[in-house]
Amino acid sequence: MTLTRRGLLAAGLAVPLATAAGAGRAIAAPTAGRGTAAPGAGRVMAAPSGAGRMGAAPTRLTMPAPTGPHLVGTVSLHLADRNTMASVWYPAAPGARRHPRALWMPAAPMRGLLGDNGFDPDVATGPLTSGREGAPALPGRHPVILFSHGAAGHRSEATVVVQELASHGFIVATVDHPHDAYVEFPDGRLAVPDDVSTTPWTHAYDILFVLDRLEKIAAGRNPGRLPLPAGLGAALDMRHVGVFGFSKGGTAAALVMNEDSRVRAGLSFDGLMESGPRPTALDRPFMLMTADFNRADAPAVEEFWQLLRGWRLDVRAKGGLHGAYCDHEWVIPQLVRLMGSGDEEIESWIGTLDPVRATRIQQAYPLAFFDRHLRGARSRLLDGPSRAFPEVCFIP
Repeated sequence: MTLTRRGLLAAGLAVPLATAAGAGRAIAAPTAGRGTAAPGAGRVMAAPSGAGRMGAAPTRLTMPAPTGPHLVGTVSLHLADRNTMASVWYPAAPGARRHPRALWMPAAPMRGLLGDNGFDPDVATGPLTSGREGAPALPGRHPVILFSHGAAGHRSEATVVVQELASHGFIVATVDHPHDAYVEFPDGRLAVPDDVSTTPWTHAYDILFVLDRLEKIAAGRNPGRLPLPAGLGAALDMRHVGVFGFSKGGTAAALVMNEDSRVRAGLSFDGLMESGPRPTALDRPFMLMTADFNRADAPAVEEFWQLLRGWRLDVRAKGGLHGAYCDHEWVIPQLVRLMGSGDEEIESWIGTLDPVRATRIQQAYPLAFFDRHLRGARSRLLDGPSRAFPEVCFIP
């Protein structure tokens, strides 16, 4: 079946980015003012190769820097007993700049993702993130958050949010869900989504598996002999744990909270809230950031909303489509312009929400939510409409 632009986004694909090592030349980041208001590996294949479109050097895309006071560290972990890849992002100790910056996504899975969906896999290389590979962790105890990606997605698709949280003192674990992700393993194998059925429950159990593994690491055990950065285990505050996800992963976030009382707060980026069985009542804080799958148009989302017995909030960014709260907003405009198209083409992918404003929303609202419910830091941003973010509507 041929997927439409909207369908690709609904499937959770961060389609616009080809990631590879090499410098390339930089393309300008999105600019404001476009006339809009402010387990198992999956299908395994050889890594694709290619020298770039028409022999030209691919362009290096960019990524916004986080706003927090801390440097960011990151490490990729192969959890071999479940054949799962995860990354941990964390506030890094001073001196982290001596460590190399991590790529947004390895070259092979990104090229596979683009090629599978009709894009030139050699047009661009991915941005360097703010994460410093293997840097020592900042001393102290830091709340832990887990992230679940969308269908046929990957653990990098919310890096803007993830590195923002890490720069403000949170530790975030992102997980590639086997059979439903584009992922490269340490031995060079590339796995892509396959015909093995996965559901939001599959995602939820993957997240719970990683949560259990983090508890072991925090307790000083490392049975898999994982390459842990210095101080990371001691930095994990497993008494304050949250979860968030995009699309299918947003539904999984609710299911994780149903299954495990260790998780104190949950956040969904436009989750469908469709699963069998569906999420049940929750008495802990949960926040919806909705777009296509809003309570007016998606009955399952409204049904879930009525099951929330604790603190709850539903916000929606005007003009944003399904990927409004993920990296789609930042990278798609860059790629579309690189390929010679303009604003109309960009809007067909991501809607009319300005990408720079969308990025600021992504940085501000999840941070305010987890600050409040994992650290007890009151943020007025969640109390009602903000002059700083006129695009964000509070849905009663």
